[in-house]
Amino acid sequence: MSTLVIDPLYVDPLGTAELAAAQIATRTAIARHDVALVMGSGWVGATEALGTPTHEFNAEEIIGFLPPSVAGHSGKIRSYEIDGPSGSLRALVFLGRTHLYEGKGIEPVVHNVRTAVKAGCKVVILTNACGGINTTYRVGQPVLIRDHISLTATSPLIGANFVDLTDLYSKRIRTIVKSEDASLQEGVYVHWRGPTYETPAEILMMRTMGADLVGMSTVPEAIAAHALGAEVLGISLVTNAAAGVTGEKLNHEEVIAAGKAAAERMGALLKGVIPKLI
Repeated sequence: MSTLVIDPLYVDPLGTAELAAAQIATRTAIARHDVALVMGSGWVGATEALGTPTHEFNAEEIIGFLPPSVAGHSGKIRSYEIDGPSGSLRALVFLGRTHLYEGKGIEPVVHNVRTAVKAGCKVVILTNACGGINTTYRVGQPVLIRDHISLTATSPLIGANFVDLTDLYSKRIRTIVKSEDASLQEGVYVHWRGPTYETPAEILMMRTMGADLVGMSTVPEAIAAHALGAEVLGISLVTNAAAGVTGEKLNHEEVIAAGKAAAERMGALLKGVIPKLI
């Protein structure tokens, strides 16, 4: 007779995040980190600008984390020491994420940011590869997320937990980032469950609703981090024109290639901004 094993992540998500944060503290000998970064598809190369990590290990070795199942997501966790104007900062970097379309439920999707906040992070930077709905955007262009539209009807919060999302994507942080790179534009990001890309008619609907970007991540993590008191910065990298914009078909290899091509610029931006956020 088999024994039913219940994953603690689904029974006590916040408690599991606390345990994960404690394991990371033990692994790194760092009691608290200051800022967390979640690197989306094709973004791994941008971390080279942060220097050499002091620690690196597989995320799945930490309670609640799953092995990567999507190309472009290495499934590593790194700890960096970054020099700032008031001393050094500690950055906790997640190379990849779990997506809602993987069918594993919402808890694994947001476990990374919950762990980061429990590890001490006051700022969470979420990056992603996305489709450009706004026809003025070009492939390789980074866009700051100003707001979002969720078309998944899925929230990481349950019960009578009413959280205001007016300033979900911190205006304070967006101002700092734009002082680093005045050319950056802001846009509204749509969360699409996937794994299918959108149809041209769906993109037209999103554009009519006021959307500029569309992707399959970020929004649940942003809500979960904000609900725990962290400030959130969202950066989308336009890796392809959304369906119907150019008439070309979409593919994941195009997304990865565009991310790699823009890695140097993205890395320089992150390196310059992080010390100013805390």
